[in-house]
Amino acid sequence: MIKKEYKTIVTEYSSETELSNQEQTLISKAKEAAKKAYAPYSKFNVGACVLLENGEFFSGNNQENAAYPSGLCAERVSMFYANSMHPDVAVISIAICASNENGFIKTPVPPCGSCRQVLLETEMRFKKSIKVIMVGSDSIHVIENVSQLLPLSFQKDNLYE
Repeated sequence: MIKKEYKTIVTEYSSETELSNQEQTLISKAKEAAKKAYAPYSKFNVGACVLLENGEFFSGNNQENAAYPSGLCAERVSMFYANSMHPDVAVISIAICASNENGFIKTPVPPCGSCRQVLLETEMRFKKSIKVIMVGSDSIHVIENVSQLLPLSFQKDNLYE
């Protein structure tokens, strides 16, 4: 028998000012995107912003639908938007934040499983880590690469084994 251990390392910050100017801009754009989310059913607005290697930012937000499975998360909206505009440019980082009727939530929200898979595919596609910045009003959690969010992931090699 072999035992394996997978770790996720989270760096926690108490303020956006502890991050780089570029990361602060990324967070600001994610917050603006959250304000424009279409979430009439859940009232849970999520915003995300992706930073590409060429310095461009691409924001997105959650888009709900009365038929719930037809909606799309902010992370995938921003990632697909960035990839559609610049298919050959690597993603450096993504910031994610959420708000409800009481304002921005206190605890950072991690991406759902589907979003983790999309982020991981992008990370693997370009063979470069994507920093994940999860923003809450009380703290910010940063993970240096998506693979830490999705250990034992389904990957393209699984299709051919």
